Amino acid sequence: MAQAGEVSELGDEPQHDPGELLTVGEMSRRTGVAVSALHYYEQLGLIASRRTAGNQRRYPRYMLRRVALVSVAKRLGIPLADVQESFADVPLETTPSHEDWQRASRRWKKTLEQRRQGIEQLERELTGCIGCGCLSMKACGLLNPGDELGDSGSGARRIRV
Repeated sequence: MAQAGEVSELGDEPQHDPGELLTVGEMSRRTGVAVSALHYYEQLGLIASRRTAGNQRRYPRYMLRRVALVSVAKRLGIPLADVQESFADVPLETTPSHEDWQRASRRWKKTLEQRRQGIEQLERELTGCIGCGCLSMKACGLLNPGDELGDSGSGARRIRV
């Protein structure tokens, strides 16, 4: 039987101790995420650490996956609030099961689909807007749908001084 971190005789992937705890520096190095960002993610409840007797953070190995997914989401411009919502049922205190990740994946897929549809709608509206040339804040369905800005009085509403 292979020890933690060793390759088995069959040439399989290294076996890892699921109870292994990583320092914040190790998490940062292995994920490429700044220590300050890890602290922030923890503040938001996206990840969790345990504290040593000396009050130092230690992260369970399974937090690596969560941090990787948060990193991907950030790179794609997905708000952290959406990530929080997707991770809502994925346990922080125990190693998530395959089913936990599948539920999160389905929830995230639904959110991404809504974003995709919104982007496609914006693309259609932009194409029409750029081609129309009306420059009308009253009639523009993109910048002022239904003349919403007209309800708040006259004058500039989008220019902030």
